Amino acid sequence: MTGDVFVQLAQVSKSFDSEEAVVKNLNLDIKKGEFLTLLGPSGCGKTTTLRMIAGFETPNSGRILIEGEDITYKAPHERSVNTVFQNYALFPHMTIFHNIAFGLKMKNTPKEEIKIKVSEMLKMVQLEGYENRMPSQLSGGQMQRVAIARAIVNNPKVLLLDEPLAALDLKLRKQMQLELKHLQKKLGITFVFVTHDQEEALTMSDRIVVMNGGIIEQVGTPEELYEKPTTKFVANFLGETNLLEGEVTKVKDREVLLHLPIEDDIIRIPNFAYTLGDKFTVSVRPERIKIKEQFEEDDVYLQCTFKERIYTGSSIKTVLTMKNGREITVNEPIGQNFNFKNDKEPIYATWKSVHTIVIRA
Repeated sequence: MTGDVFVQLAQVSKSFDSEEAVVKNLNLDIKKGEFLTLLGPSGCGKTTTLRMIAGFETPNSGRILIEGEDITYKAPHERSVNTVFQNYALFPHMTIFHNIAFGLKMKNTPKEEIKIKVSEMLKMVQLEGYENRMPSQLSGGQMQRVAIARAIVNNPKVLLLDEPLAALDLKLRKQMQLELKHLQKKLGITFVFVTHDQEEALTMSDRIVVMNGGIIEQVGTPEELYEKPTTKFVANFLGETNLLEGEVTKVKDREVLLHLPIEDDIIRIPNFAYTLGDKFTVSVRPERIKIKEQFEEDDVYLQCTFKERIYTGSSIKTVLTMKNGREITVNEPIGQNFNFKNDKEPIYATWKSVHTIVIRA
């Protein structure tokens, strides 16, 4: 992946009829050869953004550029992009060969060249020998690969993927995530991928754009978004977390004391440019928390009592109740979970200061 801006959306907005804008003054630079994912809940504007890049929707304002060329008002077939849809959109009356060859035929490509290119695509998506089958004879994963082969056979500069794995079962979906990522690296084509699945986005992406209510909440690598979310929405949407809201009551040495409401719980956080009375949200991932009978000197800690335990297969999820009645969740590896001697005795949810994510209110 290079640092070159390949696709640019500048001040792009879109509304339908007189409704509120579904995409609001969106600015986004997409790098050449990267796998970029638009992630967010239903109705956040991610699919509308993808469709505007594809040319299926026209923005009310703003510009869309590919390699510096303004394509905002160009028809879909005039853009060097191809789209893979959730339902694959294969032609049911055509063989796999003719499905993949369709775009080449539209460009009046010579027959021998079509044969060679389709053969290369079938090999690339591991469907050699399937060229004479019909779509109805394929599995969901195979149809998805055909749709990708049909999209990339024309050498698009950008491949747009609108939740193409959503219809697959969980095991096949995970397999296809890795296959798609490997294929993207092999081709070096810029992929713009839409999903509402956080794990899918973390697994596949070079960068993730988290959208909410038509705006971009945060852009970054999977690690940046998970470890350093800048908003409560991103912290809560991307993975599981505990959100604790408080107010700065004291600043001393290199630490800030954050007072939680109702009870006298205090959280120590590293000292930044905070002042007394500032309100913050603290995010702590459940896997970063350890349950202890006694906290250590360098621990951040909260006194709690046990509520329940849930077996999830890969870990034990323990729910604790804080003094103010709020719940906090801890994820512990199987076999390393805390042994409660007495469910009613106070224990401590502890973590290291480096794992405290502080978000300004």
